[in-house]
Amino acid sequence: MIAEKRGRPAHVKLAQSIGVAIVTGRHQPGSLLPGEIDLAESFGVSRSVIREALRMLSAKGLVESRPKIGTKIRERHDWNLLDPEMLGWMFDGEPPLPFVRSLFQLRLIVEPAAAELAATGRTARQLSGMGHALETMAQHGLISELGRSADYQFHALILQATENELLVSLSASIAAAVRWTTFFKYRHEKHPRDPLPEHRALFEAIANSDAIGARDATRALIHQAQIDTEHAMGVEERRVTP
Repeated sequence: MIAEKRGRPAHVKLAQSIGVAIVTGRHQPGSLLPGEIDLAESFGVSRSVIREALRMLSAKGLVESRPKIGTKIRERHDWNLLDPEMLGWMFDGEPPLPFVRSLFQLRLIVEPAAAELAATGRTARQLSGMGHALETMAQHGLISELGRSADYQFHALILQATENELLVSLSASIAAAVRWTTFFKYRHEKHPRDPLPEHRALFEAIANSDAIGARDATRALIHQAQIDTEHAMGVEERRVTP
């Protein structure tokens, strides 16, 4: 039975449960979900909860409902893959390697340029926020929820400091990508590498208004983060396994 957790409504919990099953491949594109009555019985909730959950999934591009046909899983190219919540669902299991690499390619396209702009456009308040986030990361470590939330805030503030509304609109997605890849690494690695030196180098470049330094520090940070994430996925081992 779906129950509320930490005050979350039942339909939100249910949408996550079904959403994770879709994005991790347990429900394939083109297939039909069970009907509302069957879902309600399976999860122990009312049909109104089922309908609200399906509306959430539809808004993310995952499903479409048609009269006399049912609720169909949409093709992957229709999914809103940059939805921050969906990114979390992708990392609930083990996301496909091509998806992870695409995520880091996106970060390499967006974040170095954003850091370059932030180095010359950041405000004192934004810089203070980055510094505070860095201190929290160092104090609590990225193995903790507090540390990961600070990491999220650090990267979001850099995009906000660009003062470019289109880049700012990506901040939730980029920061969520950082958050969930970090969560994934710490879930799989007993002794993950400390990423704080790369973050400090980036912060110092932004604090010194060093645009080129900020760009280069960001690229170094992302490259290392990708290596760490792929290591957590066992990519090296897979390459040598017949």
